[in-house]
Amino acid sequence: MVQHVLVAPDKFKGSLTAAEVAATVAAALGVPAVELPVADGGDGTVDAAVAAGFDRVTVRVTGPTGEPVDASYARRGETAVVELAEASGLRRLPAGPEPLTATSHGTGELIADAVKQGATRVVLGLGGSACTDGGAGMVQALGARLLDAGGRELPRGGAALRDLDRVDVSGFLDVSGVAFVVASDVDNPLLGPHGAAAVYGPQKGATPEQVKLLDAALGRLAAVATRTHGLAGAVEHDDTPRAMGVAGAPGAGAAGGVGFAALAFLHADIRPGIDYLLDLLGFHEHVKGARLVITGEGSLDEQTLRGKAPAGVARAAAAAGVPVVAVCGRRTLTDEQLREAGIEAAYALADLEPDLGRSMAEARPLLGRLAARLAADRLS
Repeated sequence: MVQHVLVAPDKFKGSLTAAEVAATVAAALGVPAVELPVADGGDGTVDAAVAAGFDRVTVRVTGPTGEPVDASYARRGETAVVELAEASGLRRLPAGPEPLTATSHGTGELIADAVKQGATRVVLGLGGSACTDGGAGMVQALGARLLDAGGRELPRGGAALRDLDRVDVSGFLDVSGVAFVVASDVDNPLLGPHGAAAVYGPQKGATPEQVKLLDAALGRLAAVATRTHGLAGAVEHDDTPRAMGVAGAPGAGAAGGVGFAALAFLHADIRPGIDYLLDLLGFHEHVKGARLVITGEGSLDEQTLRGKAPAGVARAAAAAGVPVVAVCGRRTLTDEQLREAGIEAAYALADLEPDLGRSMAEARPLLGRLAARLAADRLS
């Protein structure tokens, strides 16, 4: 039997989707290849699922600033893959960041549609979020009412949570027969110096004062949800380490606190993003009999080592006894760091074209040349 090469890259952000990377590499190898675009729960997760045989479902939902957007989730049988970035991501911001008012409402609308269409397992990929609202918008879209002391519904966004008085879940969507899995490698708690606002708020445009406001507002959400929704373990917070519980659980701070809402209101399990998605996409079947695995992403750097897609692919390939090499736009990892991550070698577009702008603009032909070089080195 002729051995194949498994091409399992993530996207080159800003240049090529994971599917485009996989197709370009496979076409240049000159040997039998299987294309399996992958993702770690962030941008591109739905695209990777569709490439693996899921159907794409597109729904008109609420964007992060309240405007309507057409967003997609993936579905196969009774499993749905919902990517937060599709409806509530930074790329959906029409005119720059809105750290105090951006909402996760559209993500809840995607989940609601998937459940109403018969999904009994929903995989929620968290990454690329535009909001720091603790998942408030998501649970509002699922039927929860977040009310102030006067019984008025709170407006969108994280800052409004400072006025939260009670959570009414009497109209919440029936999800009793649905299993929720959060695919995320973020282990931050909801609150405090390592929490959603402090760590990720600045990436979404929050000033230091806005970070403090958002952290306090998320603390109010945790405290009120504990009192009115029976969530054990959330505490009034300060700068001391968090007591374990929903608010203090690893991953509660993912995607501006959407992880907290998934744990608290959807009773989700949090799983390592890339590992869970490789299982879902069928990596372990495709790697059987492979002579080589080619993975990659736009930048092989320190973030890669913290659970990003290439590191996860390398772990899974090692378990199957198959060697791994990577392609990328650029790399800052040393050869030793790559080997420790299970990657024998890396081929970078920057080796062919050091100018970053030109490298991104001409990523596809450069990647084809790079893959041909890889084939000559590794497959001849």
